[in-house]
Amino acid sequence: MVNEALRRVPNDNGDKYIDEVNQIRDSLAVMGNNSTAFSLPQPHLQRTKLCEMEDKELEPLYVKRREQLKQLVASIVKPKIVQGRTLNGKDFVSFLEQILEALNKGEIPSTGSLVEIFNKAILERCLKVYREKMDGLGLPVPVDKLQEVHEVANGEARILFDKQHFGKHHAAQSVLKLDDEIKKVYRNFLLANEYQSSKLCEARFSECEDKMDHLQVLKLPSMAKFNAGFTHCNQSFVKDCVGPAKENYERRMSKMLAKSRALFIKEYNNKLFNWLVTFSLVMVVIGRFVIKFFLLEIVAWVMFIFLETYTRMFWSAESLYYNPAWHIIVSSWETIVYSPILDLDRWAIPIVIMLAFAVLYWRCLGGKRRRGRGSLLPLYKNSYKNSSRPRSD
Repeated sequence: MVNEALRRVPNDNGDKYIDEVNQIRDSLAVMGNNSTAFSLPQPHLQRTKLCEMEDKELEPLYVKRREQLKQLVASIVKPKIVQGRTLNGKDFVSFLEQILEALNKGEIPSTGSLVEIFNKAILERCLKVYREKMDGLGLPVPVDKLQEVHEVANGEARILFDKQHFGKHHAAQSVLKLDDEIKKVYRNFLLANEYQSSKLCEARFSECEDKMDHLQVLKLPSMAKFNAGFTHCNQSFVKDCVGPAKENYERRMSKMLAKSRALFIKEYNNKLFNWLVTFSLVMVVIGRFVIKFFLLEIVAWVMFIFLETYTRMFWSAESLYYNPAWHIIVSSWETIVYSPILDLDRWAIPIVIMLAFAVLYWRCLGGKRRRGRGSLLPLYKNSYKNSSRPRSD
């Protein structure tokens, strides 16, 4: 029976599964060369009472064959050495009972379980290949990109499994288990991708929200600066926010930017009007008392009178915002306040301080130099009073 079970099966079609099973048969045949076997008939039909029956109640042929088995065992048996100690008969019986108990519990592997263990090791290697391929993809990424890499990694894992697995029946079970494990790992990557995407998009959304809030409180209101910050914020968000959370955050971003723009435009004209009135008064003072430039003083007065009288004549400042002259003033203001080279909202205070020092230097040291140069030349009236020369007609 053993030799028949371990005989190689013909494989005329070159089936790789049959070749693999034949290899296992050849390996087990090495252990089966020293086996001796013969059949034992059934001792009695009442199997539940076998342990209570005497030999005279059992099948005579069974008793005869059993005695032959005892003689055979006695003739070939050798002392069993376990952990360096020779077992006596009582210990050997106890050892056999332990082996039988382990076999009944499935603790000692059979041929099928050995194949399962081998395929399990292959399955772990395939999962490792899949994880390494997926780990190489830095999260977060778009869902279609994650799906594409998943399909490639899954294909590589299946190719590796098909090359190395044993057994057709056990391989089918291992393939199902491999698919289940890959699905679990893929679900974990989907959850991690959603978390990383939400985390990244939330950070970019908060940055843009803070930037829009900062642009609402500019010292010198500038529509050009607001538009530049608005565009930069939107572009950086579209570039950096990736993954499954992008669609949701894009809707939030659009609402926030639209709200910020509407609020800025609402306050822009009022703030600019107040700044222009203040600016015109400052220019009046500078033109009269600092640089004493009459034309500058006149232009500043004209600007101040225009701003004040227009609003008084038409009862509201809003009507001024539709005047063509106002658009010219706004264009000039935007050109002065903000440009890619100079941002007066950031550098206004340092520039004012430097100009103040320059004016003080010019007024103080420049005036002394002029007085000094005038004293070096003799004045006409002094020379006239001190001259002893008689005046000619």
